Amino acid sequence: MMDHADMPRQGDLDGRGNLSERALGDFTLWFLQACIDQVSFMTGLFDLDTLAKRLYRHVERSGLKPEAGRLVEEALTRGEFDRGEASRISGLPERTARRVFNDVIALGLLASETPKGPSVPTLSGGRSGRAVSEAFSGNVRA
Repeated sequence: MMDHADMPRQGDLDGRGNLSERALGDFTLWFLQACIDQVSFMTGLFDLDTLAKRLYRHVERSGLKPEAGRLVEEALTRGEFDRGEASRISGLPERTARRVFNDVIALGLLASETPKGPSVPTLSGGRSGRAVSEAFSGNVRA
């Protein structure tokens, strides 16, 4: 369809110059429909509710405590949170929460610029890049 825009004129009433105005209109319509399709697809991927569900499944299948999913969801919702809030967010004792928090960082779902800085969501993948991309696509395997 992309080369359709460069078609030669189809008769005397098909625009001016060497190229077809009708074909250019068809190409423009196709291109805009493709753009709308991609925006709809990406909107669905980044919907916080469905993204959080996929990441919960990913955390569960990674062997982490279920409370680790709460940490990831909190980072997605708020954008960042302080490490000291891990216990409150997860509902775990301080030491256990710190251990779970470090496991989530090791998994590559959260990151921090400094050891005591705020945590932000990251989808770089860390040691599980393929699993994170699968969580984004919704194809998390059992």
